[in-house]
Amino acid sequence: MTAEPRPVYLNGEWCTTETACVSVFDRGYLFGDGVYEVIPAFAGRLFGLEAHMTRLARSLDAIGIGQPLGREAWQAIFDRLIAALDAPDAAIYLQVTRGAPARRDHAWPDTSVRPGVMATISPVGGIEGGARVITVPDQRWGRCDIKSINLLPNTMARQQAIDKGCDEAVLIRDGLVMEGAATNLFAVIGGRLLTAPNGPRILPGVTRGLLIDLARRERLVEVDESFISIGALREADEVFLTSSTKDLWPVVEIDGKPVGQDERAGRVGPITRLLDRHFQALKTERSEP
Repeated sequence: MTAEPRPVYLNGEWCTTETACVSVFDRGYLFGDGVYEVIPAFAGRLFGLEAHMTRLARSLDAIGIGQPLGREAWQAIFDRLIAALDAPDAAIYLQVTRGAPARRDHAWPDTSVRPGVMATISPVGGIEGGARVITVPDQRWGRCDIKSINLLPNTMARQQAIDKGCDEAVLIRDGLVMEGAATNLFAVIGGRLLTAPNGPRILPGVTRGLLIDLARRERLVEVDESFISIGALREADEVFLTSSTKDLWPVVEIDGKPVGQDERAGRVGPITRLLDRHFQALKTERSEP
């Protein structure tokens, strides 16, 4: 069974997932020369939109691509995509590349080449059960804070996890935990919530940021933005992952061993449950029409 075609905005035109065509000279296709965002929508309402658009602008500026559309134009695209999909929850994927010059060249084209812009939408399903993860060396480039479409190391890490019957790979650099292949990571250790600090070695996740702000504002748990050693991760009381399409995803197993101790081993912990409950309330409060 094939999926129903969905609408696609592509370089100023509307088409579908069956008819959309990208130039073979598009630099996103040739070099991974572009950035992207994934914006969730719950019950037809966008969540975290401002944070996502701010991060998009930051990524574009970091790699020297001008903003291709104004905010009203982006909003019109998002509205049309959401209206076209009959699903309770969805995710908008948007991508901006350096465009399609007349020939392949490592050097950037001049500004007469307009950025390539694509946006589409897909339904998002719920997650059942806890995540089983493996730890792998972090082989990504030095600017993980840019949401680049060049994701080969991430996909290789995730495939390693899948090949071992697990759900996600946790990336380790110099003995320290960075994040997941497509997620941020939190650990509860000694009653505190720890996560790697923002900087060039991790992506500043929108869900990550909203959750940290929520935990501090509501005084749910003390938050410490500092790196976690691989040894401390394996001894953590609770571990969970975050992303825009997975919210808080409890980790129940790391490298084949259960998370937590005694009767809580391999189970979702109380702080994870508390944070998730408050985060679900925040989603209802903050979703934008």
